[in-house]
Amino acid sequence: MSNSYLSGLGVFLVDTLVSLYLFALMLRFLLQWVEADFYNPISQILVKLTHPPLRFMRRFIPSIRRIDTASLVLMLSLQVLADYIVFSLQQISISPASLLVVALGQLLELLYNILFYSILISVVLSWVAPRGYNPAIKLLFDLTDPLLGFFRRFLPPMGGIDLSPLVALFALQFGKMAVMPLLQQLIAILN
Repeated sequence: MSNSYLSGLGVFLVDTLVSLYLFALMLRFLLQWVEADFYNPISQILVKLTHPPLRFMRRFIPSIRRIDTASLVLMLSLQVLADYIVFSLQQISISPASLLVVALGQLLELLYNILFYSILISVVLSWVAPRGYNPAIKLLFDLTDPLLGFFRRFLPPMGGIDLSPLVALFALQFGKMAVMPLLQQLIAILN
C-alpha cells in the first residue's frame, strides 16, 4: 500500500471524527449562549458528549459573562490539532500562525453553516409543520429566534410574511464573503 493511500485514509478519519465532535461542541456552545432548554433530550446528548473535557478545562478557564470560554478554547485547540495532523499527513508545511488562522477560519465556517442551515430548515418547518412539537424542532427555533428577532426589530412582517429569515441569510452570506477572503489573505501573508 502506498503512503498516499494511507495518508488519505488518515486524513478522512481525523477530519470526520474531529468535525463531528466540533459540530457537537459548537451546537452546545450556541445552545448554551441562547439559553435553550437544557433538559431537551438533544441538549442532554450534547452535554454528555462534550462534558468530560469541558469539566476539566473549566477548572482553569472561567466563563466571561455568558460566553463559555472553555468551549471556545477546546474548539480552537481541537481544530488546530486536527489541521496539524492533516497537514502533516499530506506533507504540507505551514507556520503555527497560519495554522491558527486556518483553524479559526474553519470554526467560523462551521458557525456560519450551523446558523445558515438552521434558519433555512426552520423556515421550511414553519411552512410544513407550524404546530408540531419535536425536541429537535424546539432546539432549532431556540437557536434561530434570537438572530431572527434581531432582524425583526428592523423589519416588521409585511402582509403576514416574515422577511427576517431572508435578511438574516443575506447578512450571514455577506459576513462570510467579507471575512473569509481576509482570513485567506492573512494565511498567505503568515505562511
